[in-house]
Amino acid sequence: MKHLKYIIALSILFTFGGCNVYNFTGTGKIDAKTFQVNFFPNTAELVQPGIDRTFTLALQDLIQNQTNLNLVKNGGDLTYEGEIVDYRITPMMATADIQAAQNRLTIRVSVQFTNKNKEADNFDKTFEFFKDYPAKEQLSGTTLDAAVKEIFERITQDIFNESLAKW
Repeated sequence: MKHLKYIIALSILFTFGGCNVYNFTGTGKIDAKTFQVNFFPNTAELVQPGIDRTFTLALQDLIQNQTNLNLVKNGGDLTYEGEIVDYRITPMMATADIQAAQNRLTIRVSVQFTNKNKEADNFDKTFEFFKDYPAKEQLSGTTLDAAVKEIFERITQDIFNESLAKW
């Protein structure tokens, strides 16, 4: 009976002791306490007002929600900076009368990631995603907001995975 108590205590210790090494977001132990996300200006040829701020806030929110890092304005252990380099709408499918049946919104973001504590993790990469929509729909208002939101969710998750989850 005495040994059973030790076995149960050790089982509990190992079960809960491992939680600080791995979490549900897929990141292991992060060797940083703070992060900063600098403003991502929109330098694309086709400028959609407001998406620069939307993207910057989306990246900040994702990192805050999936880690225990503290957001700082400057001097962060981890720094995300870059720019929106492409925002384009292209026809994807044509109908029999040579009309566009479907269009694609594509957004590309260039990101420079710096980890002050582990320089091997630094990168300078471009992330891109798209959203297809019927050509008869105007890409404005709620349709535009939903498309941009979906694209930014994917891009920010890809940035997170590349910088912290190492996927």
